[in-house]
Amino acid sequence: MGKALFLDLEDATGVIQLYVKKDIVGQDTFQTIRELVDVGDIAGIRGHVFRTHAGEVSVRVVDFSLLSKALRALPFGKRTKEGRFWYDLSDQELRYRRRYVDLAVHPDVREVFIKRSHIVREIRAFLDSRGFLEVETPMMQTIHGGAAARPFQTHHNALDLDLFLRVSPELYLKRLIVGGFEKVYEINRNFRNEGISTRHNPEFTMLELYEAYSNLEDVMALTQAMFQHVASRVLGKLQVEYGGVQIDLSGDWPRIPMLQAIAANSGVTHADLHYYDSARAAAEARGVDVSRDTNLGGVIDKLFERFVEPTLVQPTFITDFPLDISPLAKKKADDPSLTRRFELFIGGQELGNAFSELNDPIDQQERFERQSARKAGGDAEAHPMDSDYVMALEYGLPPTGGLGVGIDRLTMVLTNSATIKDVILFPLLKPDAQP
Repeated sequence: MGKALFLDLEDATGVIQLYVKKDIVGQDTFQTIRELVDVGDIAGIRGHVFRTHAGEVSVRVVDFSLLSKALRALPFGKRTKEGRFWYDLSDQELRYRRRYVDLAVHPDVREVFIKRSHIVREIRAFLDSRGFLEVETPMMQTIHGGAAARPFQTHHNALDLDLFLRVSPELYLKRLIVGGFEKVYEINRNFRNEGISTRHNPEFTMLELYEAYSNLEDVMALTQAMFQHVASRVLGKLQVEYGGVQIDLSGDWPRIPMLQAIAANSGVTHADLHYYDSARAAAEARGVDVSRDTNLGGVIDKLFERFVEPTLVQPTFITDFPLDISPLAKKKADDPSLTRRFELFIGGQELGNAFSELNDPIDQQERFERQSARKAGGDAEAHPMDSDYVMALEYGLPPTGGLGVGIDRLTMVLTNSATIKDVILFPLLKPDAQP
C-alpha cells in the first residue's frame, strides 16, 4: 500500500499482523521485504504493539531480519474470512510423506499431536499417582515373546548374535514383578512385521502395566478409571465424537463373555462354539475364511472379528477368551478351555488387552511347548519357548493383573482421527519413486 506493507507473522502461539512503514525501517529494508520475502520465510522483528484503525492488534516494525529463506514455497492459497491463509495440500499421501509441510500449514494437525502428548502425560500422571513405577525394558531381545506376532530380525556383529525387535515388553515386565517391583509400567515402541492398515503400523506405541496382587476385575476398574481420567483432563469431557458417532466414556462399561457375544451377533449357537469341527463348519457356512486356523480358538477369534468387533462402538469389555489364543493368561477355574482375559473395545476396535497373568510355571512350560510346535509347523506368529521366563516363574510370580493399551488407537478415538497415520508423526510408507 504505497509506502506501507502489511504481513502476517505466525508462530506456535498464533498470528499477528506486521505493519512495515518505509520511513521507519528505511528504503533498503522496505525494498527487501517487498521484493524478496515470501510466504514461509522465517523472520525476526522488533517493534511496538498498537491497534489499527480497524481495531486489529499489530506490530509497527522497527527492525526486520530474515532468519531463514524458504527455497520451496508453502502451498498457500487465499485468505479466509477468519484472516488465515487457506493452504492447498489436499493430497493425503503427500501430507504423510512431507509431514513437516503438513504441520507447517495445518494448525489442526499440530493440535492432534499436541493432544497426543497430553494423553501420554496424563497416563503417566494417573499411574504415578497410584504408585506405579515407570521402567524401561530391552527393545532388542534374543527371544521375542509376549504377543502373537511376527517379529523383525536383526544381527549383532560383535556377538555374532541374531536379535529381534520386541513385539511386546510383557515377559520382561513380569520378570520385574518376580523381582519385587509390585507396580510397573512402560510406554515405548513395539515392532511387528505385519501389514499396514488404518489401524496398524509396524512401529507403534504401547502402554503396558503390571500390578502384583491384582486380578482381572481390578484391572478392568483401573482401565476404566484411567481412560476417564485422560479424556476428562485432555478434552474436558467424557463424551467424544469418533467416526460420526458420539461415544460416552462415563459410567461403568459393560462386560460381555466372548462366546455370548458371538452367539448373539452371528447366529452361531453357543453349543457349536465348544468344538472345533462344529465351529469351523458354522464359520464356513457364513463365509468366514478359517482355512489356516487349526484350533478352536483361532476359529472363534475369526468369528468374533467378523460379527462382533464392528458392533462394539461404545466402551465394552469382552471377557473369557479361548485358551488356544491366550497362552499367557490364567485358565478360568470353572471352565479351563477359557481364560481370565479381557479386551477393551471402543469405536469398533480393540484398545486394550488384559490378563490375570498365568503364574504356574508348569502350565506355562506346557503352553510354550504347544506354541513351539505350532511355530515349527509354520505359524510365524506363535510364541517361542522362553526357558528363562519359565525359570523366573519358578522363583514365584505373585497373583498379577496386566494390561496393554495401544496409545495410537487411543489417540485416534480422542482426536476423532480416521486412520493411525493421522496420529503417528512419521508413519511407515513405501518409498516414493518420485525425486
